[in-house]
Amino acid sequence: MASLHLRDVDEILVRKLHQRARAHKRSAAEEHRRILREALLGEAPEDIHEVAAQLRKRIAERGIPQTPAEDLIREDRDNDEPDR
Repeated sequence: MASLHLRDVDEILVRKLHQRARAHKRSAAEEHRRILREALLGEAPEDIHEVAAQLRKRIAERGIPQTPAEDLIREDRDNDEPDR
C-alpha cells in the first residue's frame, strides 16, 4: 500500500479529524482512510454505528419528528390487551 503525507492542513480540520476518530473509536489514520475511501470510491461506511449516526443526522436535518421506542411499545401493548 502507498503512503500519503499532507502538508499545510488547516488546524481546524486536523482537530475535527481527531474528534471524529475518537467518536468512532479509531485512530486518526484509520478515520482518514475511511473518509478518503468513502469520498473517492463512494463506499458506504462499514460500521453499523456510523450508518446509524449518519441516518440520525439526516433525519434531524430534515426535521422529521421521532417517536421514542418506549412510546411505540406501550402503544402496541395497549392495543393487544383483551377487553375486560
